[in-house]
Amino acid sequence: MLERVGIVLQETAVEQFLTVREVLRRRAAYYLHPRDPDAVIDLVGLGEKTGARVRTLSGGQQRRLDLGLALVGDPELLFLDEPTTGFDPNARREAWDIVRSLTGEGRTVLLTTHYMDEAQVLANRVAVIAKGVIVAAGTSDSLGGRDTGTATIRFALPDQIGAPTDLGLDVAAKLSKKDGRRMVEIASDAPTALLHAVTSWAVAHNVELEGLEVSRPSLEDVYLQLTAEDQP
Repeated sequence: MLERVGIVLQETAVEQFLTVREVLRRRAAYYLHPRDPDAVIDLVGLGEKTGARVRTLSGGQQRRLDLGLALVGDPELLFLDEPTTGFDPNARREAWDIVRSLTGEGRTVLLTTHYMDEAQVLANRVAVIAKGVIVAAGTSDSLGGRDTGTATIRFALPDQIGAPTDLGLDVAAKLSKKDGRRMVEIASDAPTALLHAVTSWAVAHNVELEGLEVSRPSLEDVYLQLTAEDQP
């Protein structure tokens, strides 16, 4: 049973004077049907460090090695505890691709992360834990009512328009300045109809609404709301 499980902890003790290949080959020997160690080295992006001793690896490279050690047994269930800590943006995206490939093969991955974008991209289901208790669970799009919460429409107000009320919309709009542009924010529980009204006005008046976007609360917004009582 245990050979079907892989784990990446926040810190892993690895013999500092062994090479990357030696570490993975030794770990592979513990399993009946391991992945090929050299293939795993390439998978986690350590091909150029195959003969390098562990003590010479950077922090990000050591995290890659940790991931390789978890994968070399070819597990069906994989626990990843903040696996991309210390990764640069490219390394993070490569790690995401690895996780996607594993779940695409039908394997189960339990991922712990404080990166909300990571959870958004990778997770089929998300659970938020505060003080050791799961306070919310669901898909990343529906968690905390994200899919039904109030939406915000934003766009830059053209210079020829005096105020948001000139749009002829019977709504409360917030006007602010950003990068020298006047920005309009309108909150709505019915964004489809409101967006139609805004864009119809723009088309009728031959106005380009720069920076036009529609957004609902982000996963980070929901996380902060759910854990607000847990903050000092």
